[in-house]
Amino acid sequence: MFKPIAQDVKTQIIGRIKNNGETVSKLALEYGVSPKTIYTWLRVKSDSSVSFLEHARLKRENKLLLEIVGKLTLEKNQISSLKKS
Repeated sequence: MFKPIAQDVKTQIIGRIKNNGETVSKLALEYGVSPKTIYTWLRVKSDSSVSFLEHARLKRENKLLLEIVGKLTLEKNQISSLKKS
């Protein structure tokens, strides 16, 4: 049976995807909403050249890349310190 979702819940879900990069599948389970429903909301809400989903994906990738760069920088500094010793 169809259960209406409050607008504030929709806004919260979309915000968490857009701002926090959380996945649709995770939030669908958490809120008991179909992933297809959330994708529909995102498509309707998408009024820019980059969709919410693309934006969230890029944020996740950026975070991962920054972590990798940080680890590589730390390793490089440790190697440089060992060479100076």
